[in-house]
Amino acid sequence: MQASRARLFKEYKEVQREKTADPDIQLVCDDSNIFKWTALVKGPSETPYDGGVFQLAFSVPEQYPLQPPQVRFLTKIFHPNVHFKTGEICLDILKNAWSPAWTLQSVCRAIIALMAHPEADSPLNCDSGNLLRSGDIRGYQSMARMYTRLAAMPKKG
Repeated sequence: MQASRARLFKEYKEVQREKTADPDIQLVCDDSNIFKWTALVKGPSETPYDGGVFQLAFSVPEQYPLQPPQVRFLTKIFHPNVHFKTGEICLDILKNAWSPAWTLQSVCRAIIALMAHPEADSPLNCDSGNLLRSGDIRGYQSMARMYTRLAAMPKKG
């Protein structure tokens, strides 16, 4: 557990130092628990998520970095690899392809890449996956845009 605390503290210092280096990711550690983090990630441009800001919750195991963090979307998102109700993310690096070389920041980058390049063959959201698999890109994009507007964009007025 001591090693994981040291690693997380190192990542925390790195995040503080590089706040302006990656404007698409804002990673914040819980004040009272270094194993709980949240992130705000900007939706990638030229995707239905463009203009949205999505909140992620990180729960870091005591065996980190030997085991991956659990990450889920707190913001509703219409995406084939994200469970619509729970926000669970289907991403290989969070499961069997994890490596201790990954950091919380690089996990955020991988999630942004997944948002830009959905993998319809392993869907957690079958509705979204089915639209993509059947070739209805327009239907998928309009649903994803609608949920981005409803859940991930600041309310006007």
